[in-house]
Amino acid sequence: MATSHQHSDHHHPSHSAGRALFIALALNSAFVVVEAIAGWRADSLALLSDAGHNLTDVFALMLAAVGVYLQRRPGDHTRTYGYQRAGVLAAFVNALTLVILAGFIFYESYQHLLNPHPVAESVMIVVAAVGVVVNLSIAWALGGHHHQHDLSMRAAWLHMAGDAAASAAIIVGAIVMRYTGWHAIDPLLSIVIGIAIVWAAWGVIRDSLNILLEGLPKGVKLAEVADTLARIPGVVDVHDLHVWSLGSQTHALSCHVLIEDMATSVSESILRDINEALCDRFGIRHSTVQFEHVRCVLAESHCTAHGHASHAVTEQHVHRA
Repeated sequence: MATSHQHSDHHHPSHSAGRALFIALALNSAFVVVEAIAGWRADSLALLSDAGHNLTDVFALMLAAVGVYLQRRPGDHTRTYGYQRAGVLAAFVNALTLVILAGFIFYESYQHLLNPHPVAESVMIVVAAVGVVVNLSIAWALGGHHHQHDLSMRAAWLHMAGDAAASAAIIVGAIVMRYTGWHAIDPLLSIVIGIAIVWAAWGVIRDSLNILLEGLPKGVKLAEVADTLARIPGVVDVHDLHVWSLGSQTHALSCHVLIEDMATSVSESILRDINEALCDRFGIRHSTVQFEHVRCVLAESHCTAHGHASHAVTEQHVHRA
């Protein structure tokens, strides 16, 4: 049998992403204080709810910043794969805090629906307008489309984009209340904000849990991987196939590949074809492929289990843009 280990450089968030996170953290922290004071003075549950949402954003940005820092750290003798899942864990905790916050918002909204009372619409409009500008600016700085595969950055971006939408909704609600006098809109807006929070958080919880539980990477189908490998000339069968994620952007694979008895140079060619197919089609750059020869299997020599057959280990580094 032959065992191949394919590695490549891991893709980590850039230093510019780290700077954007710290700037966003400072801006959001200042806005939380302003919005909380304004919400209290205006007696607006919608503003207070949004301030609470923004407070979790501060926590989210802190977690994302820590995740970015840890993901840059290389592997060592204790954590041989490095700290790639630190950002995933941060995203998971981040999303859980959002769900808890949404539960609190739903409870307070229910209480205010039972007893609606007037609010200061002008204060709501001004503060919410500032919120739209601040959150959109932060979301743009974080560049969500550039980090769609990084869960930690994606969670932070979702927080900012969600806050911008919530602030816009508050502006509309305040205008409607000013001209209709229907003050139940304030708690109803809070409920809408809560639903938006849960909606955004669920996707992050689902994706981060899948990685933490070493599930199949998003967008990858095991049957397609097996079929692709089986179609490579020289491959007889593929089994014991496992695909998982080391982090939000790095996937790994291990499998046993049955091949005909052949010269080492030919098997190395098959190995290169396998690694290139995995890299080009599925973005899998870290793979461990164990060859099994037909003669060994037919003779039931148990060479794999007991190590009687000679084997060769080759290291391949495959880089793709």
